[in-house]
Amino acid sequence: MTAPLTHLGTMPVTEFLRDYWQQKPLLIRNAFPDFESPISGEELAGMALEEAVESRLVLENGDEGPWQLRNGPFTEEDFLSLPRSHWTLLVQAVDQWLSEVADLKRYFRFIPDWRLDDVMISYAADKGSVGPHFDHYDVFLLQAEGKRRWLQGPRVDETAPRVEGTPLGILKDFEEENRWLLEPGDMLYLPPQYSHWGIAEGACTTISIGFRAPSARTVLEDLAAELAMGLPEKSRYTDPGLRPAASPAEIDPGSVERLRTQLSHWLDQPRGIARWFGAVMTETKYPDTVAMDADTAGDWRQQLPQGARLLLNPASRCAFCRQPETLFADGEAFPAPLPLAEKFCDTHAIIQSDVEDFPEAAATDGLIDQLVAQGTLIYPPEDF
Repeated sequence: MTAPLTHLGTMPVTEFLRDYWQQKPLLIRNAFPDFESPISGEELAGMALEEAVESRLVLENGDEGPWQLRNGPFTEEDFLSLPRSHWTLLVQAVDQWLSEVADLKRYFRFIPDWRLDDVMISYAADKGSVGPHFDHYDVFLLQAEGKRRWLQGPRVDETAPRVEGTPLGILKDFEEENRWLLEPGDMLYLPPQYSHWGIAEGACTTISIGFRAPSARTVLEDLAAELAMGLPEKSRYTDPGLRPAASPAEIDPGSVERLRTQLSHWLDQPRGIARWFGAVMTETKYPDTVAMDADTAGDWRQQLPQGARLLLNPASRCAFCRQPETLFADGEAFPAPLPLAEKFCDTHAIIQSDVEDFPEAAATDGLIDQLVAQGTLIYPPEDF
């Protein structure tokens, strides 16, 4: 099994997390010595022909104007009609389809698994790019094939002017602060909101390891709904010790402060928050892909004793919580023995010894049956 990185180049991971993570960019020369790309540009284009794969084409000078975006799936004719330069193909979640790409995520387990999003891979023709922009998440940009020049600008936000006529969020005014040429094995880390612009020098392939973080809007909307379900109807706004109103129509500061205090009390549900957080951070990006595999391991009780393994679906996500003992998988929470939940989240596999050690999980309609039924547990795909 691939081990997590202990150093980024010559820098200890502890130093990186202390001084750079979510703070400032870092160029890591030769982060992966003698790196060989797990996929070629031609293979990536082949994936973009498939209906189940999310893919995009960005043309700097498209027929419909500058920075044209086209969404897949594509046809071979689409690729044959492309210009010789200034275009980029992007394919999302390649880790769900190729084990060699999925293995790359294990190097980054110094960050919690539930923070990892997916591995996007782009192939760019000469001078191809997706324009100057910024993201709301952390990303490691690993150069896989060829060379790409990265321009890094300042931290910006939603108020920055954008180029009109394109949905890509291209920054209208880009101020270059740093410039680097990356070759295979080099890697650039960018925190959220740092503007950047990658331009291919000749054809190149770049691997993007992105991280997920729920927005404040998502947290407030979803968490409030989740916690509200656990509150009894009798929990209401109260105002004991009320004094005579000086102005009956006024919502006075004291009332607002009283409500704020009561809100804090209603939100003080550590187990409810943990349950919500585990569920939302393990929601799969492509639930239809998981659902397609539901019940495909229906005869697992006969297969495991023969040495077979049930594996976490490549499209699935999992995490665990100690208090209460819970396994989270694909947005669902399951009561589970802590040793089993912890082992499964580490190995992403269920084997015969797990059945023997945790018979309650292997019982009819138990934990394993539930994970199989929703497509979280499957037999290893051919490429995995």
